[in-house]
Amino acid sequence: MNVIAFIKNLFTVMGLCMLGGALLLYQQTDAFVSKAIKTEGTVVNLVRSTSGSGMNYIPVVHFSGRNGESIIFISSTGSNPPGYAKGEKVEVLYLPTEPQHATINALFPIWGGSIILGSMGGVFFLIGGAMILIPLLNGQREKALKEEGYSIESEFKGIELNRSISVNGRSPWRIITEWRNPSTAKVYRFKSHDLWFDPSEYIKNKTVRVFIDRNNPKKYTLDLSFLPKHPE
Repeated sequence: MNVIAFIKNLFTVMGLCMLGGALLLYQQTDAFVSKAIKTEGTVVNLVRSTSGSGMNYIPVVHFSGRNGESIIFISSTGSNPPGYAKGEKVEVLYLPTEPQHATINALFPIWGGSIILGSMGGVFFLIGGAMILIPLLNGQREKALKEEGYSIESEFKGIELNRSISVNGRSPWRIITEWRNPSTAKVYRFKSHDLWFDPSEYIKNKTVRVFIDRNNPKKYTLDLSFLPKHPE
């Protein structure tokens, strides 16, 4: 399905871009921290900021630069409840050449951008990577079952929609078959992998071949070679 292919490629590329951006941001921040001067500042105000996550209180900090100049800056991060109180002393990092770009010396004001971007990138990359990797692993598993498994003829029972998955309002189909083990009389029910087209018109026989693990019939794969690769 073209939409699935687009989504998995999009998530993977977005994840890689975000992870690359997080690495670049980390390197820039690390360079800043290694060169920055530490000094003491004072929280002189708390600015209220409204965003999608609600109300935040952002500290405004005053400190004196190396040459005695008075510098005030607004922190890049805020919180609710406030993380600082008016009049509270805080440690400040700044570059002598750019004192207006100072920051409070704390984890999130310094590394927050890298953490957020890296976390988002990791999630996107894992989702996209899983969507690519899982079909590959399933393909290897099916190949092994066809080469080393036991071939049986199962009875076609019908077709169902896998409503646990939905893309653009569409759910995939699955072929359902059953087989009774002649040795134990136990009935096994088999389901095909997800199909993004209705296979009804292509099923001409009452039986479908299934390859099962010789030691565990719950590990299986349906032989769907009778289906077209790219149905109209």
